[in-house]
Amino acid sequence: MNDDLIGITLGHCVIEELLGQGGMARVYRGKQENLDRQVAIKVLPPYYAADPAFVERFKLEARAMAQLSHPNIVIVHDTGEENGRLYIIMEYIGGGTLKDKMAAGMPLREVTRIIREVASALTYAHSRGIVHRDVKPVNVLMDVSGRAVLSDFGIAKVLQTSAALTQSGAGVGTPEYMSPEQCRGSGTVDARADIYALGVMLYEMLTGHTPFEADNYTALAHSHIYEPVPPPSTLNPRVSPAVQSVVMKALEKNPADRFQKATDMAVALEQAVAAQTPVNTATGRQATAPAPVTGRAAVPNGSLSIICPRCLKPNSPYQRFCSTCGEALPQPQQAPSGPYPQQTGSWISCPSCKAPNQAHNRFCTTCGYNLLAGVAGFVCRACGHRNSPGQRFCTSCGQPLRP
Repeated sequence: MNDDLIGITLGHCVIEELLGQGGMARVYRGKQENLDRQVAIKVLPPYYAADPAFVERFKLEARAMAQLSHPNIVIVHDTGEENGRLYIIMEYIGGGTLKDKMAAGMPLREVTRIIREVASALTYAHSRGIVHRDVKPVNVLMDVSGRAVLSDFGIAKVLQTSAALTQSGAGVGTPEYMSPEQCRGSGTVDARADIYALGVMLYEMLTGHTPFEADNYTALAHSHIYEPVPPPSTLNPRVSPAVQSVVMKALEKNPADRFQKATDMAVALEQAVAAQTPVNTATGRQATAPAPVTGRAAVPNGSLSIICPRCLKPNSPYQRFCSTCGEALPQPQQAPSGPYPQQTGSWISCPSCKAPNQAHNRFCTTCGYNLLAGVAGFVCRACGHRNSPGQRFCTSCGQPLRP
């Protein structure tokens, strides 16, 4: 494809190759000849430069972005306007984007690491008053060592203020990753919009799909604002209840119900993933530095049971996950005393970690695996609705379910 920018010089950098193109800009690989280094050059369409007020806002925002110094944020070398073109010269990251990496599939430990690195970058920027507003896999660059580097900080904010957007019909942000408050277009968008987008990105890394998919902005906006998020385990049954709870909290409609810091989400994800590793001895449990137990109840043998913070059901102090709803349980500071409940012939082995579970458990108490995976649910005799396995009452009409 012919490109009239190939070979020209912007800001002492010679443009060599088109790397990518989006709705708002093109990104090129170039060479900064005076320093003899490879750089990435983002060039905005000419109609932005025709708006003097936009140009001024662009320069102010670019200066703010240049102040960010973090190992997981792309370095901004220079910015300016030349021959009617606005441009940003950035660090060149040669390993492609997270979107490219996701296409090949990723192990859970790598998903966790990348979320941690992006969350660290976001929390750093948020602490300095900068909200990204367009967190998505193509804006996460991967270097050759696998480090995740977030790019395009502040671009969406300055684009949002441009009259050129109205003239060109271009949109701000990417609808699949936009928070409900961004979709409404009213009120202040703060750091929690980035946390929602990070949750969408995690959802996609785990399932291969974004929570909502449609071919137009209106349908996507409606889904983000009004429709419940389909649990990721419906698309990937290997997503544990503990990991799923992290995703669902990040994707709450109300910003106040989400994680309030991106690093809080990353820590919760790491704890959820770590909790999936079987721990067979009391010593092993104590070595995991558990969180304080928030609720306990006495049980007949004199020990304490752990009250699930989600469904309020009592659980054995030996359990890591609630046997009723699969929520990760807060662990006692000390190893529980007394013998482990005696196994009987009615106990079943978890298909994932092989730990024993009582027959009535819906989730493995050691690794959180859904013990009902592959089990067919009942069809309601009253209304004909098929219910998921383990449901005792029809989720459509409320009638008791019977085989």
